[in-house]
Parts: sequence; structure tokens; C-alpha cells
Amino acid sequence: MSHLRQIKRTLLRVSFSLLIATGIAHAQTPPRIVSLDGTVSEILCDLGLQARLVGVDVTSTYPESLQKLPKVGHNRNISAEGVLAQKPTLVLTTEKAGTKAEVLDQLRSAGVQVITFKQEFSVEGTRKLITDIATTCRVPSKARVVIRRMEGDLAKVQKAAGRPKVLFIYARGAGTMFVAGRGTPVEKMIELAGGQNATPQFEDFKPLTTESLVAANPDIILLFDSGLESLGGANGLLNVPGVAQTNAGKTNRFVTMDGHLLTGFTPRLGKALGELARKIGPTGTL
Repeated sequence: MSHLRQIKRTLLRVSFSLLIATGIAHAQTPPRIVSLDGTVSEILCDLGLQARLVGVDVTSTYPESLQKLPKVGHNRNISAEGVLAQKPTLVLTTEKAGTKAEVLDQLRSAGVQVITFKQEFSVEGTRKLITDIATTCRVPSKARVVIRRMEGDLAKVQKAAGRPKVLFIYARGAGTMFVAGRGTPVEKMIELAGGQNATPQFEDFKPLTTESLVAANPDIILLFDSGLESLGGANGLLNVPGVAQTNAGKTNRFVTMDGHLLTGFTPRLGKALGELARKIGPTGTL
């Protein structure tokens, strides 16, 4: 009997040791991350965590190296199957990304940890998002480095003088054109750069109409690079009814920026504001 008890005690010790070793190994295994938000993806790269990414959504366009990763779709139209195909252990996104709640629930049901961050479109909100992502990924000290670099860029920004009226047009060809109202990321950027939104009378986005365009009479029309291209360039924009009658149309004050840089509120926020402030300033150009 004593011999059998000794064998049992030995087996228990071995089993317990194996259990602990397995737990430690699991805890030390780097997570396989899928990012469903371009800003989150950029922050992860700035934190030195790109090697942990196994998939991203199509809004994850910066840095260029992200193009090599599998794409799981647009964050507003993602399927759980496409994400699970990358075998992630962690999915990160923001509330603003717009991924359907049922898709995130399906990922959780499959055993994947899903974390949705709040994103506020402000300097402080960007600081917090960087900190929250770094804390989640257990690299809090790296957040301080990224934030210091961003704040250095912000300190160099010289706001545009005179508070020019800026109208942002989201365009995907002449048949799909919307203007930005109150509470939009692009309005926040315009204000931080020293301008004022030409259409603050409504919230979110509304379809562009000739009447509203003439009434707004912006000094400057702002678009994404891809938006102006979809219209056939500056000449195409001038052919949109009402544009030629505005101050912007009369002086050809059309400016463009990369969409993710302009509206992402990423660690490049200072660089984005500096570029926008220069372009909407008195001598700004396309």
C-alpha cells in the first residue's frame, strides 16, 4: 500500500508540474492579433507589435508594410469566418470602426478575446487610445515614447490664420458626394488646424446639394486624395453644380489629404494637423 501511495504522490507531482509548465508557456505565448481598425493597426506598429498581427481590415493602410498581411474585409462588413481563418487569439477594434456587434459576439463564442476601445477625436483622446492599447498589450512604457513623439509634432503646428471656412466633401464619383457636418472627425481636424467647418448646421454627413453648397460658400474645399481623383481632378470638381459659384471655386482653393491621415487621429496627428494647417493657410495649395 505504501508503495502504491508513493507512486500516486509521484504521479500527482508530475501532473501538477506539467500543468504549471503548460500554463506558463500559454501565458508567455504572444497573442495572434487581428486588428479591425486602421488607427489601432497603426498604433500597434508604432508600439513595435506588428509581428503579432496576423490580419487587418482594409482601412489599415499605414505603414505600407501592413499591405503584406491578410485582409479580413472592411470593418463595417466583416464576417466572423474571415477573421477566424487567421486563427487569432485577440481581436482589437474601436467603437467608431462600426463592426457589427453580432460578428464580435461570434468571435467571442469561438473563444477569441475581443477588446473594443473607445475613441475620442481629440488630442487627449488619441493619447488615451495609445495608452489603452499599450496597456492591453502589456507594453505600457512604449506608449510614453509614441506619445512624446506625437506631442513633439503637435508643438510644431502653426494654425492657419483668419479661420477660413472649409467644406469637406466625401466623394466617390460625381454620383456619391456628401458633406461633413458637426461632430465628424474631419470637423475636429479643421478646427484644430485653425479653420472652421462651413456646414455646422447639421450632424454627421449629408448628401451634397447645389443649394447647400452655394449657401455654405466655403473659402476652401477639402477632399480625400482618392475623392478628388474619383471626380477627375480639379476640373471635374469645378464641373459639380454650384462649386464654381463659391469662393473656393472662384479661387481654385481645393486641397486634398490622405484619408486615413486626415481622419484617423493616429500617432501622426501632429503631422496631419501641420499639413492641413499649411494647406488651408493663405498660401496653401492642392
